[in-house]
Amino acid sequence: MPNQNASIESWLTQLEAHLQKEEYSSGIVRWYVTVAGRFLSYIRKRTIDVRAVQPETVCSFLRNRLRIYRRHHGRSPHDMRGWRISETSGIRMLLRLVHQQYPQISVPANEREAFHQQVCEGYVHWLSDMRGLAAETVSDRCVRAQQFLRWLGMRGAKELLHTLTVADIDAYLKWRAPMLRRPTCKGLALCLRCFLRYLFAHGLITRDLAPAVMSPTLYAFESIPSALRAEDVNAVLESTRQDRTPVGLRDYAILMLLSTYGLRAGEVVRLRLEDVEWRGDRLRVRHSKTGTESILPLLSPVGNAILDYLRSGRHQTQAREIFIRVRAPYRPLAAGASLYSTITRRLQKAGIHPQGKHGPHAFRHARAVSLLHAAVPVKAIGDVLGHRSAASTAIYLKLATADLRGVGLEVPGEVQP
Repeated sequence: MPNQNASIESWLTQLEAHLQKEEYSSGIVRWYVTVAGRFLSYIRKRTIDVRAVQPETVCSFLRNRLRIYRRHHGRSPHDMRGWRISETSGIRMLLRLVHQQYPQISVPANEREAFHQQVCEGYVHWLSDMRGLAAETVSDRCVRAQQFLRWLGMRGAKELLHTLTVADIDAYLKWRAPMLRRPTCKGLALCLRCFLRYLFAHGLITRDLAPAVMSPTLYAFESIPSALRAEDVNAVLESTRQDRTPVGLRDYAILMLLSTYGLRAGEVVRLRLEDVEWRGDRLRVRHSKTGTESILPLLSPVGNAILDYLRSGRHQTQAREIFIRVRAPYRPLAAGASLYSTITRRLQKAGIHPQGKHGPHAFRHARAVSLLHAAVPVKAIGDVLGHRSAASTAIYLKLATADLRGVGLEVPGEVQP
């Protein structure tokens, strides 16, 4: 027992030192250490070593804490999600300290899972090296391939995969289709077709089944992109500009980049300090889809917003990315998707509730509309947005409805047979 107590104290000391190094607030440090101490005491009573903890152990602890809460309060927590996060954040931090990574990378449980892992690893290399696809695309297609292999069940085993038939493909698509929209169905079919080509090229199936994959027809320019109105963009910028807190300064700089240049969310979070050339008033942008770079003029309002954030809102850190978290740990924003909640929150605070999309891409579409209204050539708009071809930019022409009305043909009131 004394050794176990010493082990608990040792882990808690290490956790506290780690949290302080990452500059967590004193209140968060105390709470995380308290929660971790409860968890360590829980597993000690069950003779479970902290190095052997599995996700189910954490779930069991959480169920125990929930029973205690209900006994003390006579009810469940009003905000179950918030309560769950509060009770497990310190535990996750502790387990990351113990295992270096948590949740840990799952180890194949049987030969079939090991075979799936091997196939997917080869597929990743094929997509990257032979097809030259972007990392985001490779990751998405690999996930779709894993989902398909898992759905096959025993048919996905090494000795049976070669017997795959068109009926299997149809059954899988029939199972997935009801849960998806038409554009998503088409994307799923594209990913499946690509994976089947890989399997055939590497001798894992005896017949090229890719041509048998059916997908819904999407007509060119059949949909209209969602875009914020100019007055909505101005309103959210003005509302955010008045917030002089660190998070407000950061969000305002992000919104200025989105609204001024129409950048993709991933391009914003990947901006680095060296990408801003203050002396030359230039901004270097790495386009996430095409892998190319653009040099854009650094307009004064954007430059001032970034500078204001760097001086008064950005925490001191070794990270070279411009935009970082406003709470410890002070690290770069994880991905472009992390901007979605930021944009949604800022729109709500400004009293804006758009009917269509309300994420970062809506600002990109709005910028395209403003350039179209300013009679900027489509080629120049494509250069600003980082498009490779005019076809990618042409979709935004549908957003210039006022201009299209000016060239519309009158519909005759009566048509003679």
